[in-house]
Amino acid sequence: MKTRVLTGITTTGTPHLGNYVGAIRPAIAASREPDVQSFFFLADYHALIKCDDPARIERSRLEIAATWLAAGLDTQRVAFYRQSDIPETPELTWLLTCVTAKGQMNRAHAYKAALDANLAAGEDPDAGVTMGLYSYPILMAADILLFNAHRVPVGRDQAQHIEMARDIAQRFNHLFGQGHDLFVLPQADIEENQELLPGLDGRKMSKSYDNVIPLFDGGARGLKDAIARIVTDSRLPGEPKEPDGSPLVAIFDAFADAPARADFRAELRAGLGWGAAKQRLVETIEARIGPMRETYEGLVAHPERIEDALQAGAGKARAVARPFLESLRRAVGLRPMIASLAPAAAPVAPTGEARPAASFKQYREADGRFHFKLVAADGTTLLESEGFADAREAGGWVKRLKTEGAGALAAAPVRLLETTPGAAAAALDALAAG
Repeated sequence: MKTRVLTGITTTGTPHLGNYVGAIRPAIAASREPDVQSFFFLADYHALIKCDDPARIERSRLEIAATWLAAGLDTQRVAFYRQSDIPETPELTWLLTCVTAKGQMNRAHAYKAALDANLAAGEDPDAGVTMGLYSYPILMAADILLFNAHRVPVGRDQAQHIEMARDIAQRFNHLFGQGHDLFVLPQADIEENQELLPGLDGRKMSKSYDNVIPLFDGGARGLKDAIARIVTDSRLPGEPKEPDGSPLVAIFDAFADAPARADFRAELRAGLGWGAAKQRLVETIEARIGPMRETYEGLVAHPERIEDALQAGAGKARAVARPFLESLRRAVGLRPMIASLAPAAAPVAPTGEARPAASFKQYREADGRFHFKLVAADGTTLLESEGFADAREAGGWVKRLKTEGAGALAAAPVRLLETTPGAAAAALDALAAG
């Protein structure tokens, strides 16, 4: 199977240049890796923890989705969806909540920070602490574990949440896996070398410092006005300037190629004025993001296009989430009350031999990829697989499903097509028992 990488984007603000360079651009580049299956989602449930302004939530979802699409996210290659469009996420959150220790949540950084702030202010320790804030790590674990993501790119401040997701997954596997791992244990992709742009004042570009350069907001004029406010030294045109350590040069480097960077430094050392240097920076950035801005503005003007993309992405995501959650429901005992499809109950074939309740069919599609499906005795397809480049990999999954029965469904790259809930799982258990 491909490596699954999952990225969540909280919808509480408008992206700026630092977001693009530090997160959006590298994530989109990574999504184009050939052996990666990417899941990108708008974390709008998470946003409700931080923001109680519905208009801001709504606007931010629109702007952030439009930004990612305009920046080149290929929705044919990735699943791009809203968290709130995946009902399996809150259901899994509850299943995970039931196995998560309160003591573990007491150690979460966000909760401890709120607790410490309240104590320092002489307030009740839990003043202003909602269950959303307190349980935030469990919702994040559900986001990750629902898709069995192998890698989750995060900053170092989020590493604890990935460790918590691993701990929760291990406990769930121990309680309900019956010797098999239902969940993959995710790895944190710590972005140690993440490119952090300086802001207008030289500090890290951040809304909290009010030093950001807008990505699309305000158009070309907004970009030019912001760059004009970048802090520089007092050297006049004609005086040599030291480029190293200049926030203006650091921002230029993020958008220019190596020869342009070298030329820019040489011109500054030769006396290029800061005003001319800022104009050069405007032109360099505009050459990169100007075409994106046009796409962005078109998307914001036609939000139905964004909605179509998100609904298509939700369809892809739910094709993975639905059958997996069904297997998790069965694992914890939330099973349909139907008769088991045992081989003895199957109709007798004309030869007098017992006909199996279900059987696997393997085949190759026109695109050259290998597939399999589980077909009931009456010809009904109960499940079908994703496409595999290697016939041996497809055969390996067939063997595992035949051997392990419904216990292998959680990790299997299949989608259920059963008309009676639980029919596929029952048929697999019957094959394994036989």
